[in-house]
Amino acid sequence: MGKTRAAAVAGMFYPQNRHELSSTVQKYLAGIVATSPAPKAIIAPHAGYIYSGATAGQVYATLMPAAGTITRVVLLGPAHRVGFAGVAAPVSERFATPIGPVPVDRAAIEAISDLPQLVLRDDVHLEEHSLEVQLPFLQETLGDFKLVPLVVGQCEGDKVAEILDRLWGGPETLIVISSDLSHFEDYATAQRIDTATAESIESLRPEDIASMQACGRAPIAGMLLTAKSRNMSVTRVGLCNSGDTAGSRDRVVGYGTWRFDNAAETDDRTLLDQHRSELHRVAGAAIRHGLAKGKAPAVDVDSFAPALQAKRATFVTLKKDGRLRGCIGMIEAQRPLVADVVENAWAAAFRDHRFPPLQEEEATGLTLSISLLGIPQAMSFSSEPDFMAQLRPGTDGLIIRDGNKRAVFLPQVWEELPDPAEFMSHLKHKAGMTRNHWSDSFAAWRFTTTTCNP
Repeated sequence: MGKTRAAAVAGMFYPQNRHELSSTVQKYLAGIVATSPAPKAIIAPHAGYIYSGATAGQVYATLMPAAGTITRVVLLGPAHRVGFAGVAAPVSERFATPIGPVPVDRAAIEAISDLPQLVLRDDVHLEEHSLEVQLPFLQETLGDFKLVPLVVGQCEGDKVAEILDRLWGGPETLIVISSDLSHFEDYATAQRIDTATAESIESLRPEDIASMQACGRAPIAGMLLTAKSRNMSVTRVGLCNSGDTAGSRDRVVGYGTWRFDNAAETDDRTLLDQHRSELHRVAGAAIRHGLAKGKAPAVDVDSFAPALQAKRATFVTLKKDGRLRGCIGMIEAQRPLVADVVENAWAAAFRDHRFPPLQEEEATGLTLSISLLGIPQAMSFSSEPDFMAQLRPGTDGLIIRDGNKRAVFLPQVWEELPDPAEFMSHLKHKAGMTRNHWSDSFAAWRFTTTTCNP
């Protein structure tokens, strides 16, 4: 059967009972908008769940659209218990958590066994928590997968990058970097240090990150070097510290989450420019079909280019003589892009409750625009003034939620409501909240759109 690496920090860093652990992780994932495509790589914290679980949940939720696609996770974290040089893979055949065992991908480890920085050492893994605390989140979001667990000791970033390049794979492979940020500074100092670290990560500059800024500096450096060589984008998902969650503000630990996306998955302007005429053709055909048949047409998705078959979220906006005549769309990617455009074009013409169904005589002078939504990013804020200060008028669309009340505004709404206070007042009203509503459970996501006009 082979050796199993037993859970070492269950009951300390996270619940020991299987059902309680699953429920806890699901609580951290609940209510977070997850859209396709999922990231290729993420950075997540590894503290006790009461401190960093909510922050980790923000980035792990982005993996849910890839459940069933991701079958291998390359997980790297820093060594806390055993000092050594290089990168340690285990001899063990599986890693156990209260949720169940995760099989180790021995073939993947064999594929990097010739690299001099790789060592096989179970003792390094035995009590190491930086990898273990990630596993329940991966189990709850992905289901079944094989694991490549690597603890990084004294090792330069380029040596870590060499391993990542070897194991990069395709959509079946996810890279997870485990790291906390600053340690045991006062709250204000930690915020300053962690903000600088975040900016270095987002500008792909590992050389600007000192060891005291992130315990996982070496694996982060390897990821940043790889992301730079592959022209990837990196987006902050969350940033906070233990003073924001469950600890005092005298001595805090910083936590941050980021997602890394392949350039080909983020170049929406190129996608729309290449397929502008085709998308407008099918949208117009959907409206004409609706006028003639009273329903949306069927879509042969397989007959379109692969880029139009990927699940994406879109909005279709209709204007009549320059005035809004209908706008319908999806926040979460649930259908192939071309099918989403067809359904939303038909719905904007005939199912927008603000307007009567479109009539034949209105078709003259009707214009149509298609907006492709970027991936919503959870916002991290400590108060309403902090939230308002982060708004980017004219740039971001916003999704807000509190309890079962939720609403969305596209970035185009800023043209009508340029004042942030007025913008938020109308958005809260749309959600069924009072215009001055605020609570500790208020949550928000921002996103950008790329619009394809006639």
